[in-house]
Amino acid sequence: MSTLLEVEDVFVRFGVRNKSLFGSRLSIDAVSGVSLSIEAGKTYGIVGESGSGKTTLAQAVAGLHHASEGSIRYGDQELRGLPEAEFRPLRSEIVMMFQDPIGSLSPRLNIRALITEPFRIQGMKGKDLDAEANRLLKMVGLPAEFANRYPYQISGGQARRVGVARALALEPKLLIADEPTAGLDVSIQGEMLNLLARLQDELGLAIMIITHNLNVVRHITDKVGIMYLGKLVEEGPTEEVFANPQHPYTLALLAANPEPDPDAKLMRVELNGEPPSILRRPTGCEFHNRCPFVHSSCSTDIPKWTKAESGSFHRCHTPKIWENSGN
Repeated sequence: MSTLLEVEDVFVRFGVRNKSLFGSRLSIDAVSGVSLSIEAGKTYGIVGESGSGKTTLAQAVAGLHHASEGSIRYGDQELRGLPEAEFRPLRSEIVMMFQDPIGSLSPRLNIRALITEPFRIQGMKGKDLDAEANRLLKMVGLPAEFANRYPYQISGGQARRVGVARALALEPKLLIADEPTAGLDVSIQGEMLNLLARLQDELGLAIMIITHNLNVVRHITDKVGIMYLGKLVEEGPTEEVFANPQHPYTLALLAANPEPDPDAKLMRVELNGEPPSILRRPTGCEFHNRCPFVHSSCSTDIPKWTKAESGSFHRCHTPKIWENSGN
Protein backbone atom coordinates (compact mmCIF):
# COMPACT_ATOMS: atom_id res chain seq x y z
CA MET A 1 0.00 0.00 0.00
CA SER A 2 1.23 3.50 -0.82
CA THR A 3 1.24 6.28 1.77
CA LEU A 4 -1.59 8.70 1.06
CA LEU A 5 -1.15 11.12 3.99
CA GLU A 6 2.09 11.93 5.80
CA VAL A 7 1.96 14.23 8.83
CA GLU A 8 5.38 15.12 10.19
CA ASP A 9 6.12 17.07 13.39
CA VAL A 10 3.00 19.23 13.05
CA PHE A 11 2.15 22.04 15.45
CA VAL A 12 -1.14 23.94 15.48
CA ARG A 13 -0.73 27.13 17.49
CA PHE A 14 -3.41 29.56 18.65
CA GLY A 15 -3.05 33.00 20.16
CA VAL A 16 -4.80 33.71 23.47
CA ARG A 17 -5.16 36.90 25.46
CA ASN A 18 -3.46 36.89 28.85
CA LYS A 19 -5.52 39.14 31.13
CA SER A 20 -2.88 39.14 33.85
CA LEU A 21 -0.29 40.71 31.55
CA PHE A 22 -2.19 43.83 30.48
CA GLY A 23 -3.88 42.18 27.53
CA SER A 24 -0.71 40.75 26.02
CA ARG A 25 -1.12 37.73 23.75
CA LEU A 26 0.37 34.31 24.37
CA SER A 27 0.34 31.27 22.12
CA ILE A 28 -0.67 27.73 22.94
CA ASP A 29 0.06 24.55 21.04
CA ALA A 30 -3.22 22.68 20.66
CA VAL A 31 -1.28 20.15 18.57
CA SER A 32 2.36 19.70 19.50
CA GLY A 33 4.77 17.83 17.24
CA VAL A 34 2.48 15.10 15.90
CA SER A 35 3.68 12.68 13.21
CA LEU A 36 1.62 9.93 11.59
CA SER A 37 0.89 8.37 8.22
CA ILE A 38 -2.15 6.80 6.58
CA GLU A 39 -1.95 4.35 3.69
CA ALA A 40 -4.42 4.34 0.83
CA GLY A 41 -7.44 2.18 1.65
CA LYS A 42 -6.57 1.93 5.38
CA THR A 43 -8.18 3.35 8.52
CA TYR A 44 -6.34 5.29 11.23
CA GLY A 45 -8.05 6.04 14.55
CA ILE A 46 -7.12 8.95 16.82
CA VAL A 47 -8.25 8.56 20.42
CA GLY A 48 -8.10 10.86 23.42
CA GLU A 49 -10.10 12.76 26.01
CA SER A 50 -11.85 16.02 25.20
CA GLY A 51 -9.23 18.72 24.68
CA SER A 52 -6.53 16.28 23.57
CA GLY A 53 -6.20 18.03 20.20
CA LYS A 54 -7.49 15.20 18.02
CA THR A 55 -10.16 17.26 16.24
CA THR A 56 -7.78 20.21 15.81
CA LEU A 57 -5.28 17.88 14.14
CA ALA A 58 -7.97 16.51 11.83
CA GLN A 59 -9.09 20.02 10.88
CA ALA A 60 -5.48 20.96 10.10
CA VAL A 61 -5.28 18.02 7.70
CA ALA A 62 -8.56 19.13 6.12
CA GLY A 63 -7.28 22.69 5.70
CA LEU A 64 -9.70 24.15 8.25
CA HIS A 65 -6.88 25.15 10.63
CA HIS A 66 -3.45 26.45 9.73
CA ALA A 67 -0.57 24.21 10.80
CA SER A 68 2.04 26.52 12.34
CA GLU A 69 4.99 24.17 11.88
CA GLY A 70 5.77 20.83 10.31
CA SER A 71 4.62 19.13 7.15
CA ILE A 72 1.30 17.72 5.93
CA ARG A 73 1.77 15.86 2.68
CA TYR A 74 -1.09 14.43 0.67
CA GLY A 75 0.48 12.22 -1.98
CA ASP A 76 3.17 14.44 -3.48
CA GLN A 77 1.44 17.70 -2.47
CA GLU A 78 2.53 19.72 0.57
CA LEU A 79 -0.63 21.11 2.20
CA ARG A 80 0.82 23.33 4.93
CA GLY A 81 0.84 26.92 3.76
CA LEU A 82 -1.05 26.09 0.59
CA PRO A 83 -3.19 29.09 -0.50
CA GLU A 84 -6.93 28.45 -0.43
CA ALA A 85 -7.18 28.85 -4.21
CA GLU A 86 -4.76 25.92 -4.59
CA PHE A 87 -6.29 23.88 -1.75
CA ARG A 88 -9.83 24.18 -3.12
CA PRO A 89 -9.45 21.55 -5.87
CA LEU A 90 -8.19 19.09 -3.24
CA ARG A 91 -11.40 19.45 -1.23
CA SER A 92 -13.01 16.91 -3.54
CA GLU A 93 -10.32 14.40 -2.46
CA ILE A 94 -10.00 15.25 1.25
CA VAL A 95 -13.37 15.60 2.97
CA MET A 96 -14.43 15.94 6.59
CA MET A 97 -17.60 14.56 8.13
CA PHE A 98 -18.50 16.58 11.20
CA GLN A 99 -19.61 15.34 14.60
CA ASP A 100 -23.18 16.66 14.89
CA PRO A 101 -25.26 14.66 12.37
CA ILE A 102 -28.25 17.03 12.41
CA GLY A 103 -26.54 20.35 13.19
CA SER A 104 -24.09 19.93 10.31
CA LEU A 105 -26.99 19.85 7.82
CA SER A 106 -28.67 23.11 6.78
CA PRO A 107 -32.35 22.98 7.85
CA ARG A 108 -33.32 25.09 4.82
CA LEU A 109 -32.21 22.48 2.27
CA ASN A 110 -33.83 19.16 1.50
CA ILE A 111 -31.77 15.99 1.38
CA ARG A 112 -31.39 16.12 -2.40
CA ALA A 113 -29.90 19.61 -2.22
CA LEU A 114 -27.65 18.69 0.72
CA ILE A 115 -26.04 15.62 -0.80
CA THR A 116 -25.57 17.18 -4.24
CA GLU A 117 -24.26 20.51 -2.92
CA PRO A 118 -20.59 19.39 -3.33
CA PHE A 119 -21.11 19.31 -7.11
CA ARG A 120 -22.24 22.94 -7.07
CA ILE A 121 -19.48 24.05 -4.69
CA GLN A 122 -16.84 22.52 -6.95
CA GLY A 123 -18.47 24.07 -10.03
CA MET A 124 -19.21 20.74 -11.70
CA LYS A 125 -21.74 21.53 -14.41
CA GLY A 126 -23.67 19.15 -16.62
CA LYS A 127 -24.44 16.70 -13.79
CA ASP A 128 -27.89 15.12 -13.51
CA LEU A 129 -28.39 16.00 -9.86
CA ASP A 130 -31.51 13.88 -9.51
CA ALA A 131 -29.58 10.84 -10.73
CA GLU A 132 -26.65 11.69 -8.45
CA ALA A 133 -28.99 12.05 -5.46
CA ASN A 134 -30.52 8.66 -6.17
CA ARG A 135 -27.08 7.09 -6.54
CA LEU A 136 -25.84 8.54 -3.28
CA LEU A 137 -28.96 7.61 -1.30
CA LYS A 138 -28.74 4.05 -2.58
CA MET A 139 -25.03 3.94 -1.71
CA VAL A 140 -25.76 4.67 1.97
CA GLY A 141 -28.87 2.50 2.20
CA LEU A 142 -31.59 5.17 2.13
CA PRO A 143 -34.69 5.03 -0.13
CA ALA A 144 -34.98 7.46 -3.04
CA GLU A 145 -37.98 9.25 -1.49
CA PHE A 146 -35.67 10.62 1.22
CA ALA A 147 -34.49 13.17 -1.36
CA ASN A 148 -37.53 15.34 -0.64
CA ARG A 149 -37.23 15.25 3.15
CA TYR A 150 -35.62 17.88 5.37
CA PRO A 151 -33.17 17.28 8.23
CA TYR A 152 -35.85 17.71 10.91
CA GLN A 153 -37.78 14.83 9.33
CA ILE A 154 -35.06 12.21 9.75
CA SER A 155 -33.46 10.39 12.69
CA GLY A 156 -29.92 10.80 13.94
CA GLY A 157 -28.83 7.57 12.27
CA GLN A 158 -30.41 8.61 8.98
CA ALA A 159 -28.78 12.04 9.27
CA ARG A 160 -25.41 10.37 9.70
CA ARG A 161 -26.02 8.37 6.50
CA VAL A 162 -26.90 11.61 4.73
CA GLY A 163 -23.61 13.03 6.01
CA VAL A 164 -21.73 10.05 4.58
CA ALA A 165 -23.50 10.44 1.23
CA ARG A 166 -22.64 14.14 1.11
CA ALA A 167 -19.02 13.51 2.10
CA LEU A 168 -18.54 10.81 -0.54
CA ALA A 169 -20.42 12.55 -3.36
CA LEU A 170 -17.22 13.45 -5.21
CA GLU A 171 -15.54 10.09 -4.53
CA PRO A 172 -12.73 11.39 -2.28
CA LYS A 173 -9.61 9.44 -1.43
CA LEU A 174 -9.48 10.47 2.26
CA LEU A 175 -12.47 10.73 4.59
CA ILE A 176 -11.96 12.39 7.99
CA ALA A 177 -14.79 11.27 10.28
CA ASP A 178 -15.14 13.19 13.55
CA GLU A 179 -17.00 11.01 16.10
CA PRO A 180 -19.01 9.17 13.41
CA THR A 181 -21.08 7.24 15.97
CA ALA A 182 -21.62 9.99 18.57
CA GLY A 183 -25.16 10.12 19.93
CA LEU A 184 -26.26 6.93 18.19
CA ASP A 185 -27.71 3.81 19.79
CA VAL A 186 -25.32 0.87 19.96
CA SER A 187 -27.15 -1.04 17.22
CA ILE A 188 -27.09 2.02 14.94
CA GLN A 189 -23.40 2.51 15.72
CA GLY A 190 -22.73 -0.99 14.40
CA GLU A 191 -24.70 -0.26 11.23
CA MET A 192 -22.73 2.93 10.66
CA LEU A 193 -19.37 1.23 11.11
CA ASN A 194 -20.37 -1.59 8.79
CA LEU A 195 -21.47 1.00 6.21
CA LEU A 196 -18.11 2.79 6.40
CA ALA A 197 -16.24 -0.51 6.12
CA ARG A 198 -18.26 -1.54 3.08
CA LEU A 199 -17.79 1.79 1.34
CA GLN A 200 -14.09 1.71 2.13
CA ASP A 201 -13.78 -1.64 0.36
CA GLU A 202 -15.86 -0.50 -2.60
CA LEU A 203 -14.17 2.87 -3.08
CA GLY A 204 -10.62 2.16 -1.89
CA LEU A 205 -11.11 4.91 0.67
CA ALA A 206 -8.64 5.91 3.38
CA ILE A 207 -10.33 6.96 6.63
CA MET A 208 -9.13 8.98 9.61
CA ILE A 209 -11.52 8.46 12.52
CA ILE A 210 -11.54 10.86 15.47
CA THR A 211 -13.23 9.33 18.50
CA HIS A 212 -13.16 8.65 22.21
CA ASN A 213 -14.98 5.34 21.66
CA LEU A 214 -12.45 2.54 21.80
CA ASN A 215 -14.99 -0.02 20.60
CA VAL A 216 -15.24 1.96 17.36
CA VAL A 217 -11.46 1.97 17.03
CA ARG A 218 -11.15 -1.76 17.59
CA HIS A 219 -13.95 -2.54 15.14
CA ILE A 220 -12.77 -0.60 12.12
CA THR A 221 -9.21 0.76 12.34
CA ASP A 222 -5.88 -0.69 11.18
CA LYS A 223 -3.72 1.67 13.26
CA VAL A 224 -4.45 3.83 16.27
CA GLY A 225 -2.81 6.88 17.80
CA ILE A 226 -3.43 7.89 21.43
CA MET A 227 -3.34 11.66 21.99
CA TYR A 228 -2.80 13.54 25.24
CA LEU A 229 -2.40 17.32 25.53
CA GLY A 230 -1.86 17.65 21.79
CA LYS A 231 0.78 14.93 21.52
CA LEU A 232 0.77 11.31 20.46
CA VAL A 233 1.80 9.21 23.47
CA GLU A 234 1.33 5.83 21.80
CA GLU A 235 0.79 4.59 18.26
CA GLY A 236 0.73 1.26 16.49
CA PRO A 237 -1.32 -1.48 14.87
CA THR A 238 -4.70 -1.48 16.58
CA GLU A 239 -4.60 -5.07 17.82
CA GLU A 240 -1.08 -4.63 19.19
CA VAL A 241 -2.00 -1.48 21.10
CA PHE A 242 -5.12 -3.13 22.53
CA ALA A 243 -3.32 -6.34 23.45
CA ASN A 244 -0.06 -4.78 24.72
CA PRO A 245 -0.57 -1.16 25.81
CA GLN A 246 2.77 0.47 26.64
CA HIS A 247 1.70 3.84 28.01
CA PRO A 248 -0.24 4.19 31.31
CA TYR A 249 -2.68 6.60 29.64
CA THR A 250 -3.52 3.97 27.02
CA LEU A 251 -4.00 1.41 29.79
CA ALA A 252 -6.33 3.80 31.63
CA LEU A 253 -8.45 4.38 28.52
CA LEU A 254 -8.69 0.64 27.87
CA ALA A 255 -9.55 -0.09 31.51
CA ALA A 256 -12.39 2.45 31.38
CA ASN A 257 -13.79 0.88 28.21
CA PRO A 258 -16.59 -1.72 28.54
CA GLU A 259 -15.10 -5.18 27.94
CA PRO A 260 -17.30 -7.53 25.90
CA ASP A 261 -15.56 -10.64 27.28
CA PRO A 262 -17.09 -11.44 30.72
CA ASP A 263 -14.12 -13.65 31.59
CA ALA A 264 -11.50 -11.02 30.82
CA LYS A 265 -9.42 -9.85 33.76
CA LEU A 266 -9.15 -6.10 33.68
CA MET A 267 -6.67 -4.02 35.58
CA ARG A 268 -8.35 -1.05 37.22
CA VAL A 269 -6.46 2.19 36.71
CA GLU A 270 -7.41 5.43 38.43
CA LEU A 271 -6.04 8.64 36.98
CA ASN A 272 -5.25 11.52 39.29
CA GLY A 273 -7.49 14.53 38.66
CA GLU A 274 -8.33 16.16 35.35
CA PRO A 275 -6.08 16.88 32.36
CA PRO A 276 -4.02 20.05 32.96
CA SER A 277 -4.48 23.13 30.83
CA ILE A 278 -2.27 23.41 27.77
CA LEU A 279 -1.58 26.95 29.00
CA ARG A 280 0.31 25.38 31.91
CA ARG A 281 1.86 22.21 30.57
CA PRO A 282 3.57 20.03 33.22
CA THR A 283 7.33 19.64 33.01
CA GLY A 284 8.94 16.40 31.93
CA CYS A 285 6.36 13.83 30.92
CA GLU A 286 3.17 15.85 30.68
CA PHE A 287 1.17 12.88 31.99
CA HIS A 288 3.20 12.47 35.18
CA ASN A 289 0.84 14.41 37.48
CA ARG A 290 -1.99 11.97 36.66
CA CYS A 291 0.00 8.76 36.26
CA PRO A 292 -0.53 6.04 38.89
CA PHE A 293 2.93 4.62 38.07
CA VAL A 294 4.89 7.88 38.15
CA HIS A 295 8.68 7.50 38.41
CA SER A 296 11.18 9.94 39.91
CA SER A 297 12.43 11.07 36.48
CA CYS A 298 8.96 11.58 35.01
CA SER A 299 8.53 15.12 36.33
CA THR A 300 11.81 16.37 34.90
CA ASP A 301 12.75 14.37 31.79
CA ILE A 302 10.79 14.42 28.53
CA PRO A 303 10.27 10.84 27.31
CA LYS A 304 11.50 9.97 23.83
CA TRP A 305 9.48 8.33 21.06
CA THR A 306 10.46 4.67 21.51
CA LYS A 307 9.65 1.51 19.58
CA ALA A 308 8.38 -1.43 21.65
CA GLU A 309 8.98 -5.11 20.90
CA SER A 310 5.34 -5.41 19.84
CA GLY A 311 5.93 -2.93 17.01
CA SER A 312 4.06 0.01 18.54
CA PHE A 313 5.66 3.30 19.60
CA HIS A 314 5.27 5.16 22.88
CA ARG A 315 6.46 8.09 24.97
CA CYS A 316 7.01 6.63 28.44
CA HIS A 317 10.07 6.32 30.68
CA THR A 318 8.86 3.07 32.22
CA PRO A 319 6.55 1.32 29.73
CA LYS A 320 4.41 -1.51 31.10
CA ILE A 321 5.67 -0.86 34.63
CA TRP A 322 2.25 -2.04 35.87
CA GLU A 323 3.17 -5.66 35.01
CA ASN A 324 5.51 -5.62 37.99
CA SER A 325 3.49 -3.28 40.18
CA GLY A 326 1.76 -6.03 42.15
CA ASN A 327 -1.72 -5.04 40.94
